[in-house]
Amino acid sequence: MLAVLAFGWRFSIEVVAGVAAGVANGVAGGGSFVTFPTLLALGVPALTANISTTVGVVPSSLGALGVFGRQLRDHRDLLPRLAGPTVAGALLGSLLLLAGSPGTFRAVVPWLIGAGTALFAGAPLLTRRLAHVSHDHPGRRAGLYAGVFAVSVYGGYFGAGIGIMLLAVLGLSLPYQVKEVQGLRNAIAMVVNAVAAVVFAIHGHLDGEAVVALWIGTLVGGWLGATLVSRLSPLAVRVVVVAIGAVTTVKLALG
Repeated sequence: MLAVLAFGWRFSIEVVAGVAAGVANGVAGGGSFVTFPTLLALGVPALTANISTTVGVVPSSLGALGVFGRQLRDHRDLLPRLAGPTVAGALLGSLLLLAGSPGTFRAVVPWLIGAGTALFAGAPLLTRRLAHVSHDHPGRRAGLYAGVFAVSVYGGYFGAGIGIMLLAVLGLSLPYQVKEVQGLRNAIAMVVNAVAAVVFAIHGHLDGEAVVALWIGTLVGGWLGATLVSRLSPLAVRVVVVAIGAVTTVKLALG
């Protein structure tokens, strides 16, 4: 009886974390900042927690795309061109993770989260600095493909914060506001997580209970977050995401 109660309590916590992560991903990304520390707090090893999070948050993008479908159609010519660097980067990142040791992974996690948060926070300043460069400039296009590939490698290696980094890359490379690239960002993140999920499922290292709980929570949360994002200003979104990223970075660095 006690074992059943303990399982139910743990499963409920994971579902709630999944809902919160799905909402965050629907708004601007960063949902893994919620699920990853939650799994760590529940005693899941860091490597398993990261892999289970990557697989578990895939439905959040599905839920969000139900709301951002029109935006994605506006970028239907660009998405196929980004598929190559996205898939290649995700494969490379997931294989690098499996080839490394859990100790090495745990050591670099705070640096990865901190870098993603800083890039997202500084995106407006960088955009102003690059305002004189046309968005049709070959350098911008090359930066877009290179940036998506780099973020996909990061996403395959460590999923937390991939949405934040994609928003930064897309914001610097394309002539659109944050809300206008949400569909594109969710589609790319979904491909990265799906590719990594296939690799991780083949090689194991998954916490099956956590993955199922996160699937349930993130599907609901992704739809809720995407529905709510139209009511938030870009500044509010940026402040919330940067705050979550900063707190998580400090917590993991000290822990």
